Amino acid sequence: MNRVFSPVAVVPVYNHPQAIAGLVAAMRGHGLPCLLVDDGSGPECAAVLRELAAASPGDVSLLRLETNQGKGAAVMAGLREAGRRGFSHALQIDADGQHDPADAPRFLAMARERPGAVVNGRPLYDRSVPRGRLYGRYLTHVWVWINTLSLDISDSMCGFRVYPLAPTLALLDSVRIGRRMDFDTEVLVRLHWRGIAVRDCPTRVVYPEGGVSHFRMLHDNLRISAMHTRLFFGMLLRLPRLLARKVAG
Repeated sequence: MNRVFSPVAVVPVYNHPQAIAGLVAAMRGHGLPCLLVDDGSGPECAAVLRELAAASPGDVSLLRLETNQGKGAAVMAGLREAGRRGFSHALQIDADGQHDPADAPRFLAMARERPGAVVNGRPLYDRSVPRGRLYGRYLTHVWVWINTLSLDISDSMCGFRVYPLAPTLALLDSVRIGRRMDFDTEVLVRLHWRGIAVRDCPTRVVYPEGGVSHFRMLHDNLRISAMHTRLFFGMLLRLPRLLARKVAG
């Protein structure tokens, strides 16, 4: 295995049996091995995941969490397993069919070019995006810009990105990070605080008709609000260093 740049697709899955087979086929078509993280899915989806792994044991592997722990927990489990297996980078892509797997080669090319950076999806929406979700995302963008004192992270909520595993696992081993829908934003802000560059990769995002979203409007928005509050006070503690970096940059 090429230790310098050896990527794997990490796919958190919770009850998305319809979309996952096509996503796995697309990743394999790009020559990318897949690590599926079953976040306590029900019997139908769990069976589909077992079949996918059994059909391609060299290319598709399955990590099962017996109870649902949240998207963040599933991604973290997948990143740790990817690191244990010796991969250098993990391409995270959600299993709900919103992201275009055809863009994966562009993400990987950018990661290969700058292997120490996070390559982060910048969504290009069509008319399927719910207005309420779009406005809520913009509020998060503003808080992220405040908490990083920069515009380096254009969209912190996109579930399509490439992580350099060494610095990401070092962060996960030293700081407690949100385990549900707050994970995507918090991990990017904290990596940025540690000086990890974040590069944008524009990517088309759709909300499929009949698609299943596990975003809980009340609970997840409260969780995200609490995360922004934690990060704000964390930014204040780091303010001298962040300002010094901004001046130096």
